[in-house]
Amino acid sequence: MRKKIEILAPAKNLYQGMAAINSGADAVYMGAELFGARTNATNSLDDIAEMVKYAHLFKAKVLVTVNTILYDNELEACRKLIWDLYRIGVDAIIVQDMGILEMDLPPITLHASTQANNRDAQHVSFLADAGFKRIVLARELNLDQISEIHEATSAELEFFVTGALCVSFSGNCYMSVANGERSANRGSCAQNCRLPYQLIDGKGETLIENSHLLSIKDLDLSDELPNLIKAGICSFKIEGRLKDIVYVKNNTAYLRKKLDAFLAENADKYEKASSGRTIYNYEPELNRSFNRGYTDYFVNQRHARIGSWESPKSKGQYIGKLLEIRANGYVIENSELLNNGDGLYFINETGVADGAQVNIIVNDIVVPNTLKPIPVGTEIFRNYDAEFNRMVENENSAIRKIGVKMNFRDTESGFCLEVTDEDGHHCSVDILSAKEVAKNPEGLYDNIRQNLSKTGNTPFTADEISVDFSENWFLPNSRVNEIRRAALAELIDVRIREYQRTEKPVVKTEHPYPVKALDFTYNVSNKLARAFYKRHGVTEIEKAFELQWDPGKSRVMVTKYCVKYELGKCPRYQRSTMGEKVTEPLTLKHGAVEYKLKFNCKPCEMEIWEKDAELVLEED
Repeated sequence: MRKKIEILAPAKNLYQGMAAINSGADAVYMGAELFGARTNATNSLDDIAEMVKYAHLFKAKVLVTVNTILYDNELEACRKLIWDLYRIGVDAIIVQDMGILEMDLPPITLHASTQANNRDAQHVSFLADAGFKRIVLARELNLDQISEIHEATSAELEFFVTGALCVSFSGNCYMSVANGERSANRGSCAQNCRLPYQLIDGKGETLIENSHLLSIKDLDLSDELPNLIKAGICSFKIEGRLKDIVYVKNNTAYLRKKLDAFLAENADKYEKASSGRTIYNYEPELNRSFNRGYTDYFVNQRHARIGSWESPKSKGQYIGKLLEIRANGYVIENSELLNNGDGLYFINETGVADGAQVNIIVNDIVVPNTLKPIPVGTEIFRNYDAEFNRMVENENSAIRKIGVKMNFRDTESGFCLEVTDEDGHHCSVDILSAKEVAKNPEGLYDNIRQNLSKTGNTPFTADEISVDFSENWFLPNSRVNEIRRAALAELIDVRIREYQRTEKPVVKTEHPYPVKALDFTYNVSNKLARAFYKRHGVTEIEKAFELQWDPGKSRVMVTKYCVKYELGKCPRYQRSTMGEKVTEPLTLKHGAVEYKLKFNCKPCEMEIWEKDAELVLEED
């Protein structure tokens, strides 16, 4: 049996979810009205139900995020929501809180969110044995680690491949709640990591004055799809439930084309996870929608700097260098790529990220809305592509069709149209009609076939049409169109009705959890989660950070990202070129807020602590 490979796209709302399906997504993930980790991307049950119908038409899946940590007074509301989601046909829910497994649940498929600390084979195997069908792996893993996990479990493995990166291990960032009581694990991250900071060394000297020192580039693993598939990934996830429709469609289409090329060359082993094919009326390019520059993160081990220190905003597509400033505008390399209304991004003469909008381009001079003095040689990027956005926003920029075969024949009482789609779904529609032999049979069958092929705005395209008449019967075009419309409408109902949802009842287990003591990073925030872990042999359970925060003294983040590496001062990877060591502890300062940095070189991780915490520094 061939393995199904999936592209999983974000759906901020119903409209964007449908656009993602049209652009080639095999599945979408979206939030409900409560308990999703993006409080600004919620959807009503009615909209989710509509999304389910549309997705299932193409044999695509709808996954709903129920991935916040829960408090005791929310448990019953969460249980009812999950039952509602099951009743409207949702394929799976994505969860972080283990308390959900203690509830009276319907047989809905469970996926373990990346916020559940899915970093090693032991933990992933435990979750699979506990009832999770799919595990969303931590983004920090490399190919060898993914392969090791895949060999240890039969669970489906999902991995982020494009989009923004959380600098922290997902689920273990408490910077937002510590700095302003907005919990990332409760869906309200304030993105403190994207703020500008000073970097101060242990002697009190400022090493860097004002940079976005925790902001990192966006992820692009599109070239790694073959390697990730061979390592065991079956679902490729696009980050971005808060992004615009251009981003969603462009990312989905770009990955669809990449994946389809691989599937075509490996059709004996792998296949697409949904039906239909998409026709694109534009060429998708990742760098033409929101991005901060790209990194492959750690999938190929640590090998390059990944910080986006100049700005947390979109950098976009590189155009060329500034060649000259004229009285009314800029002379820019490759300016023929630019259009009126484009947004330009550059680093200004003070070293700060800046920009301007293109008003008009005259005689190769780019005239902006505001002419800013920037040095010749400055690299110019386009972070708003006006023409590209217009193309992609058009509803017809990506059209998805399911192939059908039609057979039109006569019957004793009239005519019958039989339609069979690419997945074997079938319907037939009869019409009562008196028969009259055509006076002029020339072109009769061509005319009928032409009318049957007019599938228009339906989700179908006619791959094959046969007309089997016992006589050269005349039939008005209106009657042919009538039976075609009726048959295709019936086929839509058949496909949705015959969709087979995978169900997986949760059976309570008692197999041992990999560790006996849980600190606050396990995010235990309710009595059901506590009961879950106790039943699996855990003896010590600390409360979630949100329930026991000690102001000023807490560790608020653990990350594989490393400021010392970005500075070229890593004793592990850059020893031969690092020069003088920096004096620790290093401190990040934004206004009155300060954080101390601790570097754990053995696991190759960095910790961020509040200013009043006592650090024990390791020797390099």
